Amino acid sequence: MQSTLNTELLAGMLKNKRADKGLRTIAEEIGSVSAATLSRIEQGKIPDVDTFIRICKWLNVTTDTFIYNDSVKNLVSTKEHVVAHLRAERELSKKTVDMLINVIDMAYKTK
Repeated sequence: MQSTLNTELLAGMLKNKRADKGLRTIAEEIGSVSAATLSRIEQGKIPDVDTFIRICKWLNVTTDTFIYNDSVKNLVSTKEHVVAHLRAERELSKKTVDMLINVIDMAYKTK
């Protein structure tokens, strides 16, 4: 079974959430991660497992959000995928992304 990490989505979500904050500030927020490591991840490099887990916790998403399997379909819900892609969006403001996520949350609550 081959698994692949969606580094583009991870980098986009990291950049989007940190917004105007510096990499050092974010590294301190996440803990046990250097600014240089975060910079490499934002450039599409694959992080080590511990760093990946810390970043996912900071992003408030599951690790499955970024992992694709060849033999088994990803078990992440459609909602989680949509939210992850919205958070990675670079053209929309954080306020707009947050509003869209609220709309999605409301839609899933009324199903």
